[in-house]
Amino acid sequence: MKKKITLKQIARELDVSISTVSKALSNSKEISEDTTQKIQAFAKLYNYKPNNIALSLKNRKTKTIGILIPEIVHHFFSTVIRGIELIANRRGYNVIVGLSNESFTKEIINMEMLANGSIDGFILSISKETLLKQDYHHFNATINQGMPIVMFDRVVNEVDCDKVIVDDFNGAVKAVTKLVDNGCKNIALITTMDYVSVGRLRTQGYLEALQNKGMIANSNMILKIDDSLDVENHLEVLENEIAQFFKINETIDGVFAVNELYAVTAMKVARKLGLSIPDDIQVIGFTDGVLSKHATPSLTTVSQHGQKIGEQAANLLIDRLEAADAESDQYFTNEERKPDFIKMVIETEIIERESTK
Repeated sequence: MKKKITLKQIARELDVSISTVSKALSNSKEISEDTTQKIQAFAKLYNYKPNNIALSLKNRKTKTIGILIPEIVHHFFSTVIRGIELIANRRGYNVIVGLSNESFTKEIINMEMLANGSIDGFILSISKETLLKQDYHHFNATINQGMPIVMFDRVVNEVDCDKVIVDDFNGAVKAVTKLVDNGCKNIALITTMDYVSVGRLRTQGYLEALQNKGMIANSNMILKIDDSLDVENHLEVLENEIAQFFKINETIDGVFAVNELYAVTAMKVARKLGLSIPDDIQVIGFTDGVLSKHATPSLTTVSQHGQKIGEQAANLLIDRLEAADAESDQYFTNEERKPDFIKMVIETEIIERESTK
């Protein structure tokens, strides 16, 4: 099977402009019959299929931003959306939200659907399945067709675009350092599999903090949860894993969990095992959401400042869109002029509550 070719590649091969290719494929009277036939024959030979993203960009600005998130119930993502909406509305844009449900296929379908005349650009966080597959062709294809993307939280180096991330590494260092300073001697880590970048960075922060305090990391004190499954619908499985982990490691007196759900579940399991929080075991989780505030006891957390992430992401995207308007879209179509992409890092802070001393 021949690899699909793009408008840009056809234009390059035939030494014509992208606009000429687009018009020829649409049988525009502006293009000579000879040129039209040549372009259409070349496109047919190389299995060209019209790209919805490219078509949607032609002569239109919707003043609408597409937001693509992995899950809707997560408090962090809802606060990011709030921040995006705040800035978008202030700058005269609307937003449409799409949901990948952590699925690679749904992520692609949502992008194609939203790009088909609905939006001017994307703000997105990558699905877990996409990270696991390490297949980012749909992001690069979108950007190559002239639609800017801003990634937040879960980002990858393989895609050149603006990004807004949390300082996951130093947030974890702060959390584990606090547990050590509070007198914890045996600090456990409950984390994700390493293919999710935020979990990997928080794990590295845990190890760094222990090293800084002259403590030796023990692999038996690290529990990696397979979160490629929909863990939130399998809480019993999660509880059982953590319970077994605690029973094997009876000396645990501190827990750092890389997300709110793991931390709250760890506290629930600890209480079932007859442990007192924070007297017997102290717990800190990442993400300051609703669960943290209303847990019993309330959970000390690392705040990610989701709203601020959303605000910064929206400003970056709208700045790109308006820069493209000012330069008649040459910014995106001229391969010789690659933009200097911005990677913005949002600092974290510890929100102290009852689960630590």
